[in-house]
Amino acid sequence: MKFSKMFIPTTKETPNDATLPSHQFLVRGGFISQTGAGIYDYMPLGKIVLDKIRAIVKEEMDKSGANEVQFGFVTPLSLWQESGRATTMGNELLRFKDRKNGDYVLSPTNEEAVVNMVKNRITSYKDLPINLYQIYTKFRDEARPRFGLMRGREFLMKDAYSFHDSKEDLIREFNLMEETYKNVYNRLGLEFRVVEADSGAIGGSGSKEFHVLANSGEDTIVVCDSCDYGANIEAATRKANKKEKLETISQEKVETPNCKTIEEVSNFLNADAYYSMKAVIKKAIFEESSEVVVFFVRGTDELEETKACNAVDALELEDASEEDVSKAGLCAGYCGIVNLPENIKVFVDNELAEDNNLVCGANEENYHFKGVDLTSMENIVYKDLVAVQEGDLCSCCGGKLSYTKGIEAGHIFQLGTKYSEAMDAKFLDSNGKAQPFEMGCYGIGVSRLVAAVIEQNHDEKGCIWTKATAPYLVDVIVSNAKKDDELEAGMKIYEALKDAGIDTIIDDRTKERFGFKMGDFELLGFPYAVVIGKKLKDGIVEIVDRRTLEKEDVSLDEVVSKIEEKLK
Repeated sequence: MKFSKMFIPTTKETPNDATLPSHQFLVRGGFISQTGAGIYDYMPLGKIVLDKIRAIVKEEMDKSGANEVQFGFVTPLSLWQESGRATTMGNELLRFKDRKNGDYVLSPTNEEAVVNMVKNRITSYKDLPINLYQIYTKFRDEARPRFGLMRGREFLMKDAYSFHDSKEDLIREFNLMEETYKNVYNRLGLEFRVVEADSGAIGGSGSKEFHVLANSGEDTIVVCDSCDYGANIEAATRKANKKEKLETISQEKVETPNCKTIEEVSNFLNADAYYSMKAVIKKAIFEESSEVVVFFVRGTDELEETKACNAVDALELEDASEEDVSKAGLCAGYCGIVNLPENIKVFVDNELAEDNNLVCGANEENYHFKGVDLTSMENIVYKDLVAVQEGDLCSCCGGKLSYTKGIEAGHIFQLGTKYSEAMDAKFLDSNGKAQPFEMGCYGIGVSRLVAAVIEQNHDEKGCIWTKATAPYLVDVIVSNAKKDDELEAGMKIYEALKDAGIDTIIDDRTKERFGFKMGDFELLGFPYAVVIGKKLKDGIVEIVDRRTLEKEDVSLDEVVSKIEEKLK
């Protein structure tokens, strides 16, 4: 392709709302164009990158034995009502009515549609397993679309859904999809991590996320320095932080004037904060109601809100207001597990289960209890509630845990029978008994990967595409295209590279100076440039490595072999 024949509207202007490098460079490089909040068009270079990523995803999914299908972008709301997600998806689910007053949604995901496709068409265990996938447009009405392609409202996604006759076979496919995804990210040239994750609105009993590692990532990932353990902070676990147990003492109520925080109480009582209980009061929001809930963690720990939300099975948690706390009969700053109102739901972190000598609030202003023995109490609901901290020990190997940042670029779920039961999708097992399908679902954010590549591969000058994702591998730059000898040499190199099967573009523009062309090369991020300039009279051209910006002089007849060597 020739620059002079291609629509590549590069610019030096950075969009005002562009904070991430990928957003800045993809817009400045003429890869994408914003048409609305969270909605982008792909210009020629952007479409080439998107198609390359899409092709790799498709090849690996086809290798896994999955079947490609395509669901409608518009889905009847009735399917979502059948599954129960019409309410739980919230405002991200964009609803609308057609001219006949029918209710529809723009699909953000397609669990309902695929169950509807398979239901009554696969009726026997003999026809299982099956994995159906599509690579198609999705829409989520994000409240605050931002970061360009990273958090848009309209996006391209690969979503797959598998059906099984047993949990064991679901786990087999789940593991196969994990390996398939690893193949995708490796082929794309990305550094990534597979982490344990929360299932969120999709549901199910087990899920893993695939994170492209980048400092700009929105997600905090907990990783081990000694093994492959990784987890999103929302699902991370640790080896229990245990200190020596204290001797059991009689429970005693003590006055703690104006001591509301763990630090204040510990200092006043000259006690180790480890042996205390921190109360976190939240308002749990359900579909048709809300209520105040109390979570207890160790005084040295922090509550992880997603874990807490899952523990109470709420749609979300909000901070309880002073009025909420008062109406619930609680005493802010002095809330404890002893003498709580009977109607209050209480959850206690697992690591407190064996503790027998704790300090906690007395549910009375300016008073706390010492010597609280949890082992003597009945009907306590224990859950994993703590946020793993850096320096905690890995539950797998005992190594040290630390934080890193990642961009979620894939997510796989073991759904179980959540959707098949809700939508009455069943098959006959080997005994002739009707059973709901065991299901899995598997998503890759294809358009998000366009941005993720750049978040991991850029410098202050612009994009640095990996070899698998670059719109062109080589940019043949003719310093002065008005000079016949330079243009002729450039065209010969360009044709030779194309004949060798190397995706190449030639910058044959006559109106642009050499400096401008080099600026575009650095902004657009093609892996290599071949520069035809002043040294041509000696039969020499330069090869420039975009990642390092190092230059190498080569003779005209060596260009193709040198480029082939670098691309291996």
